[in-house]
Amino acid sequence: MPYAPHFPVMLRTDDGVRLNAAHTPSTGTDLGIVMAHGFTGSWRDRTARRIVHVLSGYGGVVAFDFRGHGRSGGETTVGDLEILDLDAAVRHARVAGYSKIAVVGFSMGAAVAVRHAGLRGGVDAVVAVSAPARWYYRGTKPMRQVHWAIERPFGRLAARVVKRTRIARGDWNPIPMPPHEAAALISPTPLLIVHGDEDAFFPLDHAHQLYAGAREPKELWIEPGYGHAETAAPPELIRRIGKWISSNLL
Repeated sequence: MPYAPHFPVMLRTDDGVRLNAAHTPSTGTDLGIVMAHGFTGSWRDRTARRIVHVLSGYGGVVAFDFRGHGRSGGETTVGDLEILDLDAAVRHARVAGYSKIAVVGFSMGAAVAVRHAGLRGGVDAVVAVSAPARWYYRGTKPMRQVHWAIERPFGRLAARVVKRTRIARGDWNPIPMPPHEAAALISPTPLLIVHGDEDAFFPLDHAHQLYAGAREPKELWIEPGYGHAETAAPPELIRRIGKWISSNLL
């Protein structure tokens, strides 16, 4: 499938990290959509590019690699300082001429999208797909494997070699505000929470906790048969998300 044409972009965060990004422009609309990928992901992944292609039917799209991922600099802090990365992408979308900005985040990127909207603002709609509601969750086998990769030296080496993901050492200090608390600060910006009932990483109670923490306007979509994040997202779900954004912002 041919993807919509994109143009390379280099972003710089407030703390000086260079981020690799791409802009897929759209004519005739003032809507910009910023896509935030999940842990170990990249905007260059085929699944991410497919999502960008679908979203580009609704607005211009800025996609980027979080710090420590792909071709971006720095090391990932797995959801903490990444709000600075998203802030840089949102600023670029504004500079590119989009007057209305929606953020669509997946998994770690969804947690970052919620925290960014709550703590920094500056966006007009937020979509959190497959988001964790709280930190340190180890209740599923995939999440125990993720924590092994984050916390163990060999795990960090494996992530660097296999996934091109460079993980910062050490614990968070201080512990950042969890997504379910940040969700309360997003209103009056509309928030859409999307979660699959077959998510192997985060069970549905994460989606319900996020939704309960948020204030209106908010929506919760529980998707039957949907797994986790970008790799499991069918095109029809992304189109529904694009229509939700358009209905709220255009």
